[in-house]
Amino acid sequence: MKRFSTLILLLALFVAGCAPAATPAPEPVTLNVFAAASLTDAFTEIGNNFQTANPNVTVTFNFAGSQALRTQIEEGAPADVFASASAKEMEALVAGSFVNAESSQIFLNNKLVVILPAANPAGIDSIEDLAISGIKIVLAAEEVPVGRYSREALDKMNGAYGSDFKDKVLANVVSNEDNVKQVAAKVQLGEADAGIVYTSDAVAAPELATIEIPTDINVVAQYPIAPVVESANMELAQAFIAYVLSNEGQAILQKWGFASP
Repeated sequence: MKRFSTLILLLALFVAGCAPAATPAPEPVTLNVFAAASLTDAFTEIGNNFQTANPNVTVTFNFAGSQALRTQIEEGAPADVFASASAKEMEALVAGSFVNAESSQIFLNNKLVVILPAANPAGIDSIEDLAISGIKIVLAAEEVPVGRYSREALDKMNGAYGSDFKDKVLANVVSNEDNVKQVAAKVQLGEADAGIVYTSDAVAAPELATIEIPTDINVVAQYPIAPVVESANMELAQAFIAYVLSNEGQAILQKWGFASP
């Protein structure tokens, strides 16, 4: 019996020695994505999908005006991916060697639309009505991409509605916001009679009424995306960008009102 027990013990040790070693679970990783505020809804969905496919990854988003995100990156904020609503902000980071020029690519287009509270208390029926004295309008600040685009569109509208149209509209502006989501929020809360945002922001707030801006007086915004040079997770950053550019990623963006580049 003693000899039999010894044999059983030796056999157990042999089997244990032959068993494959357990594969260690991947180390948890945080991917920091700095993205334009207009991307909030679409990128949140994209991030959730990316995390599902990569269980060890947590995607952390910093949504703000592209100009604010650029400044944060320049000041050393830990970012892995930058998605901007403006080529100007990306070009500034390329010039400062925070992003490699060859790694930046356009991944979507967006355009402008006028938004109104659902009840439309000011009775705004057309773009021309934005120039009526006393209308309360909210825009993004001029240094914010959508604020700059809005003013470019108003320049074009001078040709359609009169040379002083832009001045009349700007005289009605009661607030200049730091990002496009704040513009939409002001209109949603009834603090303004109208605002100019991206089409994607109107899609994200279906309770708002909208007035389309004709193509010839609209502005198309091109959004670039790139990994940040100092990323601690470069391969993961590139994988996230690849997913954004994939058919699945593009379908999500289109669902939220963006257009393919």
